[in-house]
Amino acid sequence: MSWYHWKLIFTNDDCLSKITNIADACINLGHWPEYFKISTTVIIPKPNKQSYDNPKAFRPIVLLNTLGKLIKKAIAERLQFTVAANDFIHSCQLGGLKFKSTADTSIALTHIIRSGWVKGKSTSTLAFDISQFFPSLNHCLLILILEKAGLDPKVTNFFVNYLV
Repeated sequence: MSWYHWKLIFTNDDCLSKITNIADACINLGHWPEYFKISTTVIIPKPNKQSYDNPKAFRPIVLLNTLGKLIKKAIAERLQFTVAANDFIHSCQLGGLKFKSTADTSIALTHIIRSGWVKGKSTSTLAFDISQFFPSLNHCLLILILEKAGLDPKVTNFFVNYLV
């Protein structure tokens, strides 16, 4: 089912309640169903390429179960709320958080640069993309971090299963 269909379903409170019950059951049981872990890879040609003889002329797109993605998003929002409420997120963390944006990052960076200028210093910036960091994250370490963040043991048990 597409997002369009799910948006129609969400207008019904009973349906939304059932989906919430599925998310709650996943956490309470400490289990992420195999069905939500199954992905399909689709190869899409990149536009405006002179030749499609080269594999770099194509982009692989990974598609996951839409309901699974929705439940993951709900769980992620709950998790973010909990760790933010427990002051577990560093104040300099701006990416990937609700109510934070690239504008916030730009303002913070501009402030740092201008503060340096006032002191007669030169400023340089190093930026790197850590989007591929998660697949190489030590899962045992992540679970320890979640425990230290004060999360309910049901949540950490859920992530133990989710990461398999």
